[in-house]
Amino acid sequence: MEQKNIILTGDRPTGRLHLGHYVGSLKRRVELQNSGKYDEINILIADDQALTDNADNPGKIRENIINVVLDYLSVGIDPEKSTICVQSALPALHALTFYYMNLVTTARLARNPTVKTEMQMRGFADEGLPVGFFSYPISQAADITAFDANVVPVGEDQLPMLEQAREIVEKFNRIYGETLVMPKAMIPENETQRRLPGVDGKAKMSKSLGNCIYLSDPSSVLKKQINGKMYTDPLHLQISDPGHTEGNVVFTYLDALCTDAHFAEYLPEYANLEEMKAHYRRGGLGDGTCKKFLFNVLEETLSPIRAERARWEKDIGSVYDILSAGTARAVERTNETLARVRCAMKIDYFANRSIIGEWEELLKKARQ
Repeated sequence: MEQKNIILTGDRPTGRLHLGHYVGSLKRRVELQNSGKYDEINILIADDQALTDNADNPGKIRENIINVVLDYLSVGIDPEKSTICVQSALPALHALTFYYMNLVTTARLARNPTVKTEMQMRGFADEGLPVGFFSYPISQAADITAFDANVVPVGEDQLPMLEQAREIVEKFNRIYGETLVMPKAMIPENETQRRLPGVDGKAKMSKSLGNCIYLSDPSSVLKKQINGKMYTDPLHLQISDPGHTEGNVVFTYLDALCTDAHFAEYLPEYANLEEMKAHYRRGGLGDGTCKKFLFNVLEETLSPIRAERARWEKDIGSVYDILSAGTARAVERTNETLARVRCAMKIDYFANRSIIGEWEELLKKARQ
């Protein structure tokens, strides 16, 4: 099988996408999409996986599929270059998940650090853990292998998931012959972009914690989140006080998003971020000035995204057609992989009638 460069990435449709998604994955997806280096880019809306901890509220998932697609289109995902598809509408993923379940032990799943962390975040006790949530890494392995993806952009927190997928691929190929493509991780080059903290300084930007800046937030909400909630340096009480930039969310966001051109436009007294940080550390630079500069940087980033989203919101029929067409392509793509897997496992009983000869020979031997 000819090796192609294929990307699989995606998001759970549990709400609008936020700045953490943008700096951690969305911006990079657009760059990869436009690089011309990849034969396929597949973006999966993981509604099945979202149901593993939202089974009592499937309407939440249904409602947010449109939000996720709108956010994709607004940041520059081009449906002519990238396939956007819905996970639950791809039957091959369900079959592959079931086959892979036989290659993984419950003990191995229980050791997965990402699963353990997510269990704690969602308050699942051992006796109350849904099987679907527990087997999340197997479902992800099915997603990746169904598209023959050899490149999977992930944050560092998702590396254990990808490692488990690699183990499944290795074991399947060892048992049934070389069939599945071995994936590798692509993590953000900028360390700050790997996990953008919430505006309150919490380790992760999270919808449930209310510490997000959403891509679709209007300017007034953006300003409120920055001026009213953003964590800086609690020891920087007076402008003249020396300040700390490490752990200071304002500077963390600037590390991830600002360029020298932003200083030339909005804060020309500094040539770059390092000069601004040096001034803050020695004292004499107030948090208000820093926050105002960050607002301008974010407003420049988010304003065109908001405008593009508003344009698509006026044509939901076209958004629906894009998603429908992408999902139809993905059905064909993943069915090809499923057929190859079933052939390798020798359970493609009705692919042709050769099995009749096998059965006849088996019965002949039994009669002898």
